[in-house]
Amino acid sequence: MKKFVRRYLSVNVLPIWMILAMDVVMIGLSLLLAYALRYDFSSRVLDSATMWRTMGLTMVVSLVFFKMFRTYSSVLRLSSFVDIARIFVALFVSYTAMALACMVAPLVTDIRLAPVNVILMAFIINFALMASSRVIVKMMFETIKAGGSSQTNIFIYGAKEAGVNIAKSLRVSMRERYRLRGFIADEPDLYDKLIMGVRVFPNDENLFDILAQKGVKTIIVSPAKRNELKKEENLDRFLKHNIKLLTAPPLSEWNQRGLESGDIKEIQIEDLLQRDPIQIDIRKVASHLEGKRVMITGAAGSIGSEIMRQVATFNPYKLILVDQAETPLHDIRLELMDKWRNLDAETIVADIANQTRMEAIFEEFRPQYIFHAAAYKHVPMMEDNVSESIQTNVAGTRILADLAVKYKAEKFVMISTDKAVNPTNVMGCSKRICEIYVQSLAKKLQKEGGHVTQFITTRFGNVLGSNGSVIPRFKEQIRRGGPVTVTHPDIIRYFMTIPEACRLVLEAGSMGNGGEIYIFDMGKPVKIVDLAKRMISLSGRTDVKIEFTGLRHGEKLYEELLNVKELTKPTYHEKIMIATVREYDYDEVKDRIQHLIDVSYSYDQMKIVAAMKDLVPEFISKNSCFEALDKKEE
Repeated sequence: MKKFVRRYLSVNVLPIWMILAMDVVMIGLSLLLAYALRYDFSSRVLDSATMWRTMGLTMVVSLVFFKMFRTYSSVLRLSSFVDIARIFVALFVSYTAMALACMVAPLVTDIRLAPVNVILMAFIINFALMASSRVIVKMMFETIKAGGSSQTNIFIYGAKEAGVNIAKSLRVSMRERYRLRGFIADEPDLYDKLIMGVRVFPNDENLFDILAQKGVKTIIVSPAKRNELKKEENLDRFLKHNIKLLTAPPLSEWNQRGLESGDIKEIQIEDLLQRDPIQIDIRKVASHLEGKRVMITGAAGSIGSEIMRQVATFNPYKLILVDQAETPLHDIRLELMDKWRNLDAETIVADIANQTRMEAIFEEFRPQYIFHAAAYKHVPMMEDNVSESIQTNVAGTRILADLAVKYKAEKFVMISTDKAVNPTNVMGCSKRICEIYVQSLAKKLQKEGGHVTQFITTRFGNVLGSNGSVIPRFKEQIRRGGPVTVTHPDIIRYFMTIPEACRLVLEAGSMGNGGEIYIFDMGKPVKIVDLAKRMISLSGRTDVKIEFTGLRHGEKLYEELLNVKELTKPTYHEKIMIATVREYDYDEVKDRIQHLIDVSYSYDQMKIVAAMKDLVPEFISKNSCFEALDKKEE
């Protein structure tokens, strides 16, 4: 009984029997009106047995095809073009059958039915009544809902396919949350047009007066318009007027039901990075990784984990994922189980500076392709923990590089940093020493011939959203209400998203022959204070202040991707260049690095940094106690 009541007498949707009753009544009204039109509204129509006989038979036939095409099964307030089309087909088949019956019946029986022209008129009237009933119910429901105080008035930026599809999804699945008041377009041919009953407005200075008039403080940006929003002047116009910006995923990522409430999200600063999309040669990358045993160190970190995700799509024979951080590596294992259950992957907790442990891993798995992303990376932390930067970054890299040669790996791709150029801090210098060792080893192997492991180094700047980076920190500070802390009003950095940085790493790895240091086109540098201001504006908050805290130990105002003495050579990829750097003799480098590692175990920070400066003369400390060593040299 409860099931019957819930299905047929629910107050949330019109019961099926009531929809059927309405449709049957409309069949009768259609035939009555068709007869009246055919016979000039004569009163004799109601006394016609032929009419009543035709009406009864039409109702029976129509009910059969209504059942077949399920015209009554949809919720009226959610009616769509598909529902209207279904009604048209059901009525067309029903009235075609009736028209044939009207022509055949007099020939084989004494029964007379209505003329065919009455059936044709009835079909047209019936379809108009049933279609309009759905439209009227839908419009009434939307009008009633539009009066709800909980709705957010919105404009959609983008009036073409993507924008219109967003609008349709809002009306179907998010009508209680959003109320569409208009579209914004950059195309003059769309200005002042009506789409889904609302007007298209030009993206000009008058737009904000219109938004104010309509009570709109939120705009959903179509995926197709995200590049337009990246233009600095365009974005700043919206932020200046305190407009909240939301976005939707590209159409290719929608599920079959369209957008859902959780798909509409606040636009992120990463979405507005002022860069052109980076494309890579997928086939070439795939040819290097498919069917290979691939090792990734630092696999639980921001860069390592993204490299893992991208490599997983190229069908490697085996993944060997190494990291000393247990919990993040466990998260990677769970992600592999969820998304790549059939992929053969080993998640190994290990310290790259532990030579015995790393030797055992190489002996067991014999990786053919190595992405070395493991490193200590935080500048202030390494400034206070010099010995660890040497023992992990330098000694760990040397151990991995030597094992790659011993176990005949094909390629070794090392992730470096722009902080290795003219280093001003311990972390940057440690990575420069790694570059020196790897490059000198590559040149030595090339001279000796035989099997040669190809050593590739990639340098790039900051990645947006990486663990411990400025973006997550600013987000948390904004969430707490501020202040947002910036070290210096003039500090600038190069930024790249994690996925595009990793795509370029894969591309560079596939193109290298050994010994190259690749640098990436990082685009224009970004002022950190401007980044903070934009993030505050995007959050919609006006009460968050910015506070300057002063440069941290070893920090400089700007990063460089190349030493001033270095030149670059182009590659076939416009975003990747080769840095021509000073080359070191391997035998000399090997002894000096061993000396540096030995000194690191003294834990005498001044002594360790002095040895680093001896190996890398361009290492000039800034905002650090190690500046005293530079003054002594002067």
